[in-house]
Amino acid sequence: MHKQTQKQSQTQSLSRTGVQTQTEKIPISSDIQENSDRINQILDIGSTNFDVGQRNVKILGRECQIYYTNSLVDSTIVVLLMREFMRLSNNNEHAADILKEIRQHLVHYQVQEIDSINEAVDYALTGRIVVLIDGETSGFNIDVRHYPGRSPQEPDVEKVVRGSKDGFTENIIENSGLIRRRIRDPRFRCEIMQIGERSKTDVCLCFLKDVTNPGLIKTLRKELKSICVDGIPMADNALEEFVMKQGWNPYPLVRYTGRPDVAAAHILEGHVVLITDTSPSVMILPTTLFHHLQHAEEYRQVTASGALLRWIRFIAVFSSIFLVPLWLLLVQDHLLPANLGFIGPNNKNYHIPLLMQIMIAEIGIETLRMAAIHTPTALSTALGLIAAVLIGQIAIEAGIFIPEVILYTSVAAIGGFATPSYELQLANKMVRLVLILAVGFFNVPGFMIATTLFIIYLSHVKNLNTPYLWPFIPFNPTGLYNILIRRALPTSVLRPSIVRPIDKYRQPKNSNKK
Repeated sequence: MHKQTQKQSQTQSLSRTGVQTQTEKIPISSDIQENSDRINQILDIGSTNFDVGQRNVKILGRECQIYYTNSLVDSTIVVLLMREFMRLSNNNEHAADILKEIRQHLVHYQVQEIDSINEAVDYALTGRIVVLIDGETSGFNIDVRHYPGRSPQEPDVEKVVRGSKDGFTENIIENSGLIRRRIRDPRFRCEIMQIGERSKTDVCLCFLKDVTNPGLIKTLRKELKSICVDGIPMADNALEEFVMKQGWNPYPLVRYTGRPDVAAAHILEGHVVLITDTSPSVMILPTTLFHHLQHAEEYRQVTASGALLRWIRFIAVFSSIFLVPLWLLLVQDHLLPANLGFIGPNNKNYHIPLLMQIMIAEIGIETLRMAAIHTPTALSTALGLIAAVLIGQIAIEAGIFIPEVILYTSVAAIGGFATPSYELQLANKMVRLVLILAVGFFNVPGFMIATTLFIIYLSHVKNLNTPYLWPFIPFNPTGLYNILIRRALPTSVLRPSIVRPIDKYRQPKNSNKK
């Protein structure tokens, strides 16, 4: 009677939640039919879940049930395992320890014991095979996951002339393997956990045990385990919002990369990398503003060429923020000297104010960018020709725009496209629009006040207790030199102090000497 009442209470608990939670652990019963009723109630096998299957076999004289999700398993390995089960089913002998006997006959290398229905359901829905045996209060899960996806290829936004052409995919196992291939240190750790009560998305925490600051690892582990949400279908972006608590700050606090070599380089510096299943990019923590200005191309060239590329990129990013507001300020307040008068508007008889022209051009360029994203590749070239030749040229001839507005807004847009981080590009565009409006309404005082507030705001932003403008604020000469000049690897002995690494030396020889 007590057993029946307990079973009814567990059934009511499952029916109320609709899913099993980590706090309601249901042990595996020795009655296999009872286990079958519980799992079928949770998963609705054979009725509404077409891709979740169940197979009943008799192994060594015992009734066994096999559960799997056919869309997430490797069918080749499953066939081999089922063949072994069929061979055991023809054996009518009764084993004293059936769990040990079955485990010895399993040809797969990843076999674990489970002791609860919750684990059985979770493992079955993540691409594993679950085996339950009549008369036993524990079972097996066999890792035969084979997630649908694509092969590794170079990311579109981080292409390099020379270097590896592989990139992260939507498969967390492949992504961790791409990093492990580059860091074969036994102290490299890949700590995996599940986020989301319903989605149960796999998230992997990657770091070097003897390098990464343990306080940083503890903080990230605590933040991840405290996430309580149904699911994170948007993968790493949803994870970032929970961990970083960014609010309305437009500037990115984590760096995204789709390149395994970039992720491995940051791990060796003492950073932590978060891999989220179903996402083709990983998150690097912690980061400063200047981490978003780095590109793999700088480190794939010789030192002088890499430094040149870095300086050109800095100039492009600076122009994407300040070029248009400065030009508007000089023209609107008539601050141009006589020898620089050629950069101002040659046509003084424009009908639309310059501020309105610039805002229309900015909105038009952003609309064109969004249209290019949603336009098929075969038609994107035609869209660019229409925008550049027809709309731009006709707008100038009609007197809507003056040529200088088109020129400077286009140069600023090109500088934004040269920014390595897409998130940083969008943040800089917002700052540029604010500066343009400040200049348009308040002239020189507006530009000075807006620029000062912009710098003060960035100096107060912190990323996991890391100053966002380091090494400028607080000032660090070594870090500043490494940012301005791309140093050769043999001369780069110390890891960045901003991540507070345990082992601050990159090169073992120097570490041993110290």
